[in-house]
Amino acid sequence: MEAVDVLALLAFGLAGGIAGGVLGVGGGILFVPALVLFADQTQLAAESTSLVAVGLVGFAGMWRQHGYGNVRFKDGLTIGLLAPVGALAGVVVANAVPDRALELAFAAVALYFVYVFARRAIVPPAPASSPSAGRGDRPGESG
Repeated sequence: MEAVDVLALLAFGLAGGIAGGVLGVGGGILFVPALVLFADQTQLAAESTSLVAVGLVGFAGMWRQHGYGNVRFKDGLTIGLLAPVGALAGVVVANAVPDRALELAFAAVALYFVYVFARRAIVPPAPASSPSAGRGDRPGESG
């Protein structure tokens, strides 16, 4: 691997960590293309390798956010209990389909989220009418 490729991977690793800490997501979206383009990995290998990195980024982010009182363990555990089942099913599918299909599926998911978030930024959703609407979710905020 060339020095430029190593530097690019380091830059994407840092950017993915920052995105994970700031947004709660983003690592895999950055890690997978970086591994394909700069480490000459197949899409399947890049997705598999990215899972290790995303897990470490997620743990670090969760630990720090816990210090701020922002982690809702019950919600996280609710989602987390079924996520491994989905991951196991996804691994079976990922190993059964051609690499090109994985590339296209990854691109489609990324483009879908770009569309959804761009639309939300242009046309914000209507405010919720629940009793808690207007209250801040962060410590010290109130509405």
